[in-house]
Amino acid sequence: MIIQCTACDKKFSVPDSAITASGRLVQCSSCKNQWTQYPVKKEKPVKKIFIPVTKSVKKKAAKKNKGPIPYSKEYMQQKWGSAIQKYPTDKGLTKKTKKRSQQHKIKVSEDFEKPGFGFFGYLIILSVLSVTFVGILDISKTQIIARFPLSESYIEHFFETIENFKIFILDLYK
Repeated sequence: MIIQCTACDKKFSVPDSAITASGRLVQCSSCKNQWTQYPVKKEKPVKKIFIPVTKSVKKKAAKKNKGPIPYSKEYMQQKWGSAIQKYPTDKGLTKKTKKRSQQHKIKVSEDFEKPGFGFFGYLIILSVLSVTFVGILDISKTQIIARFPLSESYIEHFFETIENFKIFILDLYK
């Protein structure tokens, strides 16, 4: 038998023999409410009779889109009013300038050069590459001389020149 608390509506399952015809005092374990519980009358279940339905069930046909395929060029043209390739330029989202006939419409604040390396950027890159080349040559000079004995005088002259250049720079600094 299933009983229900009168205060918090929590349901409990108790054996049928626990509740007598004269009733029994019970207490909710959740809210501590006490009440007298009488046996719950069982209703006879109603027999359901199955009657088959003879209606024909029609399958719904899938709707066919009459418009363009989503996210195609035609769809984007219809939805946004411009081609996909032209959209960033038209809305000013790109750094590219508009056609020459429309250049007079560009504001002065938007007219700027694309940032690049510049002179000092290229100078730093050249310096790093030079130092890397000299370091690799210094590490592998014994192996190069062993394989190509005629290159010994050239390599020694190269390192002597670098040493002289280093002395020259240090003298300028002092």
